[in-house]
Amino acid sequence: MEGKMKVAVMNGIRKIGFVERDIPQLNPDEVLVKLDYVGICGSDLHYYETGAIGNYVVEPPFVLGHEPGGVVVEVGKNVRHLNVGDRVALEPGKTCGHCEFCREGKYNLCPDVIFFATPPVDGVFQEYVAHKADLCFKLPEQVSTLEGALIEPLAVGFHAAIQGDAHLGQKAVVMGSGCIGLVSMMALKARGVSKVYVVDIMEKRLEKAMELGATGVIHGGKEDVCKRIEELTGGAGVDLVIETAGTEITTRQAIQIAKKGSTIVLVGYSKSGEMTLPMSLILDKELTLKTVFRYRHIYPMAIEAVASGKVNLKGIVTDIFPLEEAQKAMDYSVDNKADIVKAVIKISNDER
Repeated sequence: MEGKMKVAVMNGIRKIGFVERDIPQLNPDEVLVKLDYVGICGSDLHYYETGAIGNYVVEPPFVLGHEPGGVVVEVGKNVRHLNVGDRVALEPGKTCGHCEFCREGKYNLCPDVIFFATPPVDGVFQEYVAHKADLCFKLPEQVSTLEGALIEPLAVGFHAAIQGDAHLGQKAVVMGSGCIGLVSMMALKARGVSKVYVVDIMEKRLEKAMELGATGVIHGGKEDVCKRIEELTGGAGVDLVIETAGTEITTRQAIQIAKKGSTIVLVGYSKSGEMTLPMSLILDKELTLKTVFRYRHIYPMAIEAVASGKVNLKGIVTDIFPLEEAQKAMDYSVDNKADIVKAVIKISNDER
């Protein structure tokens, strides 16, 4: 396809502008996708606010966004499983396929991954993207492209649940009820966990957690989290904790409330990158600590969970902004964290 497309670019800290770029040309194993929605992730906000995450430093102009859903408008000559008109969710990381991690199936650990909106690789706050067809997953009729854009964070939640071996009969706690906390909670419920409690200090997020199916919520700023979990479990503690807040306080609480012999899955990144934790208690309880880096082999499962009604992805969206208001969307997301749960950029005017 020939022509130009509109692209929102980060020109500096908290500065978004617009440029025209050529619509990408396809390689034989790619499809061209006209994007409908792109979610705003916490990493996008961090790059926007600070210009870096660890060793990944933004060099403007840079395109944010790695949670896309859209419609195939052109197909590479080697592609057989997708057709023009198919609605798809895009997995944003291209891996090498040859390293030891890729060969073992742990491709999310590939050292040579090319991932949307991870410097120096541009993201997809734009109208079109060419992407490997094998990383584009067809959406069933009952799943919208808005939900398709949110499969990416849902995949993180399912990976966390799988890392924790979540299953029927368990009691679990999710620390943090931002987007990743909420999708983790819904992933736990989808995998049959009997009771899932959610902890946060923001009222609107706790209300959203209850709306989406949490067994109960605990306001960490008003209640003693450890005491409340002790009451709810008869002093035994919970079978599984998924920590998504990324703070030392909540991680320490996770260790306190975890049952002996249970598992804690660490998902949230701390701002400092370091924590001091009570290792003697971890040892005494013989806790298993697991971690999450993105996901692997999750998209088909996540899409099926949405299609079957086990996960209400639309329910996490609180704000939708047109591409033309990308600056407003980013500023609002940064400045109103107590009021916003998940914001999405609407690229196309079509409803699909």
